[in-house]
Amino acid sequence: MPEEGLADAFGVTEEARAKINLALHVTGQRPDGYHLLDMLVTFAEHGDRLGFLPAQADAFTLSGRFGGALAEDGGTNLVLRARDLLRETVGALAFPVHIHLQKNLPIASGIGGGSADAAATLRGLMRLWGTRLPEDALAMLALKLGADVPMCMESRPLIARGIGEKIEPVPDLPAFAMVLANPLKGVSTPEVFRRLATKDNPALSLAPRVPNTADWLAAIGAARNDLEPPARELVAEISAISAMLQASGALLTRMSGSGATCFGIFATMTAAEDAAAALHDARPDWYFQATETVSGGM
Repeated sequence: MPEEGLADAFGVTEEARAKINLALHVTGQRPDGYHLLDMLVTFAEHGDRLGFLPAQADAFTLSGRFGGALAEDGGTNLVLRARDLLRETVGALAFPVHIHLQKNLPIASGIGGGSADAAATLRGLMRLWGTRLPEDALAMLALKLGADVPMCMESRPLIARGIGEKIEPVPDLPAFAMVLANPLKGVSTPEVFRRLATKDNPALSLAPRVPNTADWLAAIGAARNDLEPPARELVAEISAISAMLQASGALLTRMSGSGATCFGIFATMTAAEDAAAALHDARPDWYFQATETVSGGM
């Protein structure tokens, strides 16, 4: 079976969509060190894919372009942490399971790949194990796995505040044709935050209703990612890849999260696909992916 179809051979499958920070404002810092954020977030149709199957004993397998990099990462895999935490919560219902992760997204790249995988694991295992958790209990469990996991449980346009746990849907946000671009060079998130010049920046402010795509682009353009300037200091390729997106016809470019993934919004999917192909030809050693984001009315 082709590698890209491995997850589909499993009885239950879940998409783990890439999380895109259209805007990220750092508005303060809690006494425990966590930063307070205002974020406008959307999700791409492209992402990782997970499959779940009953098994005699727990198993975890990997495929996809970045599966090998994840296997070599040496960190604690959020998929396994999500499995174990949910098992502790539901008890005897949690029989052994084989989980397969098709890792299509670069790791540690500012687009929530690990968090999206964890959220997809929670959704998939609840289906496989035939169990449901109360909404508040599930939200608390997701937050234990990381501040981005509750957003990835939603996987739809939203505004997130606090450390990411205060979530408000944005039903008016349209879909965007987009190119995701990453130089495949890591960025230290703690170092990015350490280099922030100010940590009490103005909050995200959006009109109650934004009527059309052009107005949304203007509103997003007037917002910012406060982590982008320090990330550019650390990884010069972020500036280069943003300039490449602009030169390819992007209507708006920005870095997502703490980097190093940048995105360019294009007028049409055809324009995005053409740009991604040309950028890949120019830098085949980097990551370029044309995609479309989900709309708020999904």
